[in-house]
Amino acid sequence: MKVITTNNPIELGRLAGKAAAALIIKAITQNGQANIILATGASQFETLKQLTSEKDIDWSKVVMFHLDEYIGLPESSNASFRRYLKERFLEKVTPLKATYLVNGERDPIAECNRLNAAIENHPIDVALVGIGENGHLAFNDPPADFDTEEPYIVVSLEELCRKQQFGEGWFKSIEDVPRQAISMSIKQIFKSKNIICSVPEGRKAKAVKDCLELPVSNLFPAGILQVHPNCTYFLDESSASLLSVQKGLTGTKIFNEIKV
Repeated sequence: MKVITTNNPIELGRLAGKAAAALIIKAITQNGQANIILATGASQFETLKQLTSEKDIDWSKVVMFHLDEYIGLPESSNASFRRYLKERFLEKVTPLKATYLVNGERDPIAECNRLNAAIENHPIDVALVGIGENGHLAFNDPPADFDTEEPYIVVSLEELCRKQQFGEGWFKSIEDVPRQAISMSIKQIFKSKNIICSVPEGRKAKAVKDCLELPVSNLFPAGILQVHPNCTYFLDESSASLLSVQKGLTGTKIFNEIKV
């Protein structure tokens, strides 16, 4: 695990997006194709903005998997993660080789089965993720299932998670936030060869501290990334403010380490 502390969310996104681009290019160079996972939410705004501005990625050789989606939420909703990825990513790059979005309007079990069959044949090169205010990874809220081998699963959203979604402005009221979602599982995320975890803002500071400094536990799901061999956290001064020790490397150094 590496931790990069930046001055602000914009710098965080710039470095995280460049790091992701370098890893995608490296996978294409080595394998002829890159399989990636994209997260959504406010934490990914600047990272995806940078990634979509990169000029040297052959997107026709990229296969994208979607991390999670609410069950029963139409794509027309402002909170739809399918809509988010179409507007903030897919419409800004040339067509991908393949795109696997999570459709929460379909039968959840059938949708999980469809995605599970697809990802089985696409080992993930690069996963872009974040951390929830409750320490969740994707929609794996605490206590998360660390044991399931299923790549995509149906999960229930705890109240702190639902409050975060409302607090970020995605929904008009807490009652509007769905209570279930389809999420990529912890084990499936952990299988990714490289993980880039973007976590801006002070409201995530407690979760960052718990997930980086406490022993790995399903009560702090994103803490599992401590033991991933190729995970880099990108923090800003606010999200890193409660860490006992500033663990950062410089952005230049980490970029050089993964540069093709």
